[in-house]
Amino acid sequence: MKSNQSGFTLIEIAIVLVIIGLLLSGVLKGQELINSAKVKNFAADFKNIPLFIYGYQDKFRALPGDDATIGTANTHIAGAVACSPAAAAKCALGNGIIDGVWSTHAVTDESYLFWQQVRLAGLAPGATTIPGTPAIGDGYLPTNADGGEIGIQSNANFTTITTNAAGTAGTGMTGTYVICSQGILGKFVRQLDITLDDGNTDAGSMRTLDSVAAGKSLAIGGIQEGQAYTVCMGV
Repeated sequence: MKSNQSGFTLIEIAIVLVIIGLLLSGVLKGQELINSAKVKNFAADFKNIPLFIYGYQDKFRALPGDDATIGTANTHIAGAVACSPAAAAKCALGNGIIDGVWSTHAVTDESYLFWQQVRLAGLAPGATTIPGTPAIGDGYLPTNADGGEIGIQSNANFTTITTNAAGTAGTGMTGTYVICSQGILGKFVRQLDITLDDGNTDAGSMRTLDSVAAGKSLAIGGIQEGQAYTVCMGV
């Protein structure tokens, strides 16, 4: 008795392989487009925040967060909260500096109230009512495409960056203000630096910081694709 066994011909196998190749190519291209879109979103954050400052200065001749009129008659923005107490080191209204650190969640800091003022001025989207108990993840500070918080402070009070190799002092940030965005995966970091700076993640106006080291240690060496970093840029 003869047993007839049928199988795929070489042409059929070749067609299947071509189809699989096209599907894989489409998936990879789609992922590349998604990654590119994320980097554009990260870059837009760094580009837009200086516009909030310039827009506020054009309208009120004052620096958001540091606006001295907020602490008196609120002549610029009704409903804005002034940092308190006024004697605090991070609340020196009218001195031309956004006092406080970019990642703060305290109403004593100008860098926190910066966001309420630019929002009430109609320059930036977001909540204008400060949470009763400000805290990380409460949704008040803006977030990037990966959900990490974004903040700004003056470079004058941005403490010296150190290397993470031996803890030796590195060069400080450039620019008048420093904008930081945290929780950015390494696979986006270098592309972001190429887009906005020089492609060197531990030098130039944009620096990548090791998020686990209080945000002030440079991520020296190879950036790990799956690790989250804080990226800061002087503007």
